[in-house]
Amino acid sequence: MKKEKIIYWTSTALVCLLGALPAISYFTMPQAAEGFKHLGFPDFIRIELGTAKLVGMLVLLFPAIPNRFKEWAYVGFGITYISAFIAHLVVDGYTSTWGPALAFTLLSVSYVYFHKLQDNKK
Repeated sequence: MKKEKIIYWTSTALVCLLGALPAISYFTMPQAAEGFKHLGFPDFIRIELGTAKLVGMLVLLFPAIPNRFKEWAYVGFGITYISAFIAHLVVDGYTSTWGPALAFTLLSVSYVYFHKLQDNKK
């Protein structure tokens, strides 16, 4: 049980870090706006995505939040990372897809161990 908690919290913390740092840059760095423009997205997507990532991070980190909300946060992050993978692949090729692929892998580990911990509580 202890090993599962360590894996869960480590992967979840890394997922949140990989979500929060870019989300903050979406609001503060002009290069982020240029990156979205480069990928062909309108500017409002940058604001929407940054807000959603910050909210999702909080949902995953706070244990008091109901599991139903956590499930939706995992779905949202999953869609985000898959979409980012596809967008980077189409525009810049395989060399730019490592970030979304890594984030999705960590998200998957977090999700699996989230459910293992929930199953152990029953």
